[in-house]
Amino acid sequence: MRLIEAGLGIDVRVIGFEGGAKFEERMLQHGLYPGDQARVVRFAPMRGPLLVEVAGREIALGRGVAQKIFVEALPCE
Repeated sequence: MRLIEAGLGIDVRVIGFEGGAKFEERMLQHGLYPGDQARVVRFAPMRGPLLVEVAGREIALGRGVAQKIFVEALPCE
Protein backbone atom coordinates (compact mmCIF):
# COMPACT_ATOMS: atom_id res chain seq x y z
CA MET A 1 0.00 0.00 0.00
CA ARG A 2 1.02 3.62 -0.21
CA LEU A 3 1.77 5.79 2.81
CA ILE A 4 -1.20 8.05 2.00
CA GLU A 5 -3.46 4.99 2.51
CA ALA A 6 -2.03 4.08 5.94
CA GLY A 7 -4.38 4.72 8.79
CA LEU A 8 -3.67 7.22 11.52
CA GLY A 9 -1.45 5.69 14.20
CA ILE A 10 -0.79 2.44 12.29
CA ASP A 11 2.82 1.25 12.35
CA VAL A 12 4.19 0.61 8.86
CA ARG A 13 7.54 -0.29 7.32
CA VAL A 14 8.84 1.63 4.32
CA ILE A 15 9.30 -0.76 1.39
CA GLY A 16 10.39 1.62 -1.35
CA PHE A 17 9.70 4.67 -3.46
CA GLU A 18 8.09 5.42 -6.81
CA GLY A 19 9.37 8.38 -8.75
CA GLY A 20 12.92 7.64 -9.80
CA ALA A 21 16.38 8.21 -8.41
CA LYS A 22 15.91 11.93 -7.73
CA PHE A 23 12.81 11.30 -5.62
CA GLU A 24 14.54 8.51 -3.70
CA GLU A 25 17.55 10.75 -3.08
CA ARG A 26 15.24 13.46 -1.73
CA MET A 27 13.59 11.00 0.66
CA LEU A 28 16.98 9.77 1.87
CA GLN A 29 18.01 13.38 2.53
CA HIS A 30 14.87 13.76 4.67
CA GLY A 31 15.99 10.68 6.61
CA LEU A 32 13.38 8.27 5.25
CA TYR A 33 14.97 4.95 4.24
CA PRO A 34 13.59 1.62 3.03
CA GLY A 35 13.21 -0.61 6.08
CA ASP A 36 12.36 2.27 8.43
CA GLN A 37 9.39 1.94 10.73
CA ALA A 38 7.00 4.88 10.46
CA ARG A 39 3.62 6.04 11.73
CA VAL A 40 1.25 8.73 10.43
CA VAL A 41 0.55 10.92 13.46
CA ARG A 42 -1.55 13.60 11.77
CA PHE A 43 -3.39 14.36 8.55
CA ALA A 44 -3.57 18.14 8.16
CA PRO A 45 -6.99 19.46 7.14
CA MET A 46 -7.81 20.89 3.73
CA ARG A 47 -5.60 18.39 1.87
CA GLY A 48 -2.55 19.58 3.79
CA PRO A 49 0.53 17.49 4.55
CA LEU A 50 0.87 14.35 6.63
CA LEU A 51 2.95 14.40 9.77
CA VAL A 52 4.94 11.14 9.90
CA GLU A 53 7.00 9.90 12.84
CA VAL A 54 10.19 8.11 11.79
CA ALA A 55 13.03 7.10 14.12
CA GLY A 56 11.85 9.38 16.91
CA ARG A 57 11.41 12.50 14.79
CA GLU A 58 8.53 13.95 12.80
CA ILE A 59 8.60 14.70 9.08
CA ALA A 60 5.93 16.65 7.20
CA LEU A 61 5.22 15.12 3.78
CA GLY A 62 2.87 16.46 1.14
CA ARG A 63 0.09 14.16 0.01
CA GLY A 64 1.65 13.81 -3.45
CA VAL A 65 4.91 12.69 -1.87
CA ALA A 66 3.12 10.25 0.46
CA GLN A 67 1.43 8.78 -2.64
CA LYS A 68 4.88 7.73 -3.94
CA ILE A 69 6.04 5.91 -0.79
CA PHE A 70 5.26 2.18 -0.56
CA VAL A 71 4.76 0.70 2.91
CA GLU A 72 3.54 -2.48 4.55
CA ALA A 73 1.52 -2.63 7.76
CA LEU A 74 3.34 -4.14 10.72
CA PRO A 75 1.56 -6.74 12.84
CA CYS A 76 0.02 -5.47 16.06
CA GLU A 77 2.01 -6.35 19.15
